[in-house]
Amino acid sequence: MSDDTTSGGRRGRRALILVENLSVPFDRRVWQECLTLRDAGWSVDVICPRGSKRDTEAEAEIDGVRIHRYPLRAAAGGPAGYLREYGAALWHTARLARKVGPVHVVHACNPPDLLFLPALWLKRRGAQFVFDQHDLVPELYLSRFGRGEDLLYRGVRALERLTYRAADIVLATNESYKDVAVTRGGRSPEDVFVVRSAPATDRFQPAPAEPELKRGKPHLLCYLGVMGPQDGVDYALRALAKLRDELGRTDWHAVFVGAGDTFDAMVELSRELGLSDQVQFTGRVPDADLVRYLSTADVCLSPDPHNPLNDVSTMNKVLEYMAMGRPVVSFDLKEARVSAGDAAVYAPANDEAEFARLVALLLDDPDRRARMGKTGQERITGQLSWRNSQRSLLAAYEAACRARTARTGGRGRAGKRRRR
Repeated sequence: MSDDTTSGGRRGRRALILVENLSVPFDRRVWQECLTLRDAGWSVDVICPRGSKRDTEAEAEIDGVRIHRYPLRAAAGGPAGYLREYGAALWHTARLARKVGPVHVVHACNPPDLLFLPALWLKRRGAQFVFDQHDLVPELYLSRFGRGEDLLYRGVRALERLTYRAADIVLATNESYKDVAVTRGGRSPEDVFVVRSAPATDRFQPAPAEPELKRGKPHLLCYLGVMGPQDGVDYALRALAKLRDELGRTDWHAVFVGAGDTFDAMVELSRELGLSDQVQFTGRVPDADLVRYLSTADVCLSPDPHNPLNDVSTMNKVLEYMAMGRPVVSFDLKEARVSAGDAAVYAPANDEAEFARLVALLLDDPDRRARMGKTGQERITGQLSWRNSQRSLLAAYEAACRARTARTGGRGRAGKRRRR
């Protein structure tokens, strides 16, 4: 079979995407990449863990994408737990990769920075390795544990170096991540492509507000996202306590949508702060309910504290707030400003009192909220749309294919097997 370009895309090109952190299609970024590649004529397989409440089937074909899932128990904590989790994930990934067979591109998404191991096995069989760096794992480690000189930190730095070295092409989620790939990873700038995460605008379409979601209060505050140690839900709750106790504002109800490792701890913290009557935790909700809350919200919260990871990371929730035309209160982070611009107001790093003051400021200024919401929507439909990311993703794959053709003379192992 020829690999020549046709009007329908790249005929016969196969991509295998490896994910350990989330199931697919629950991982929105990965799913958007799958559909983009499919629409460009690629045959796409995904290997990922099973979800606990969704994405539970071992095998599925959804919208033309073949998904192979394996059972995985998340680490309960401590090095031994992560060793068991990652060891099981690598074993299942290698097992299923053999089942999928030869591919032209293996596309590995971190964390963890361990999927270069099955990617190397596929490289030896003719594939090009595209490393999709969702997180800076050394910064993630520092942000969670705060230890920069111990053996585990040196280990994650070493794994990141090995992943950069093994990759043919690197996908970075923003320019800050690209800078790391070039400076710390030693990659050539032309081999690093910025593929920003972007909300699916068909998923985030504003609907009429539903005042009953405000639980009898004039205003609704909303948090959407993961609740992990580095996500700052505790900062948001303490800021809301200051909003009530120090600024005397009780004219609001707050809803926290999402789940994560610290969900139960955040519910308990809300109780300890005396916020149970004004703060609602929904857990994960269907898209329809998510749209209802965001369409009704007056102000949305992005309380990610300043730390080595958050400062240079793009927060998906900020983009989703903007897509829904909601004004945002954020701590002053480098990439938060790149994403939101004037669609957000920024409190000094980790200053909960100023965060509360800015919430109150926006609650009292509906005209400013409307202007900020419009600015956010315009940024999403313009410079931050998934259309721009699609072009960059496909350019990265074209670069990988050119490198593969140069290496094999147009005859990779996948092609040889088809001719037998």
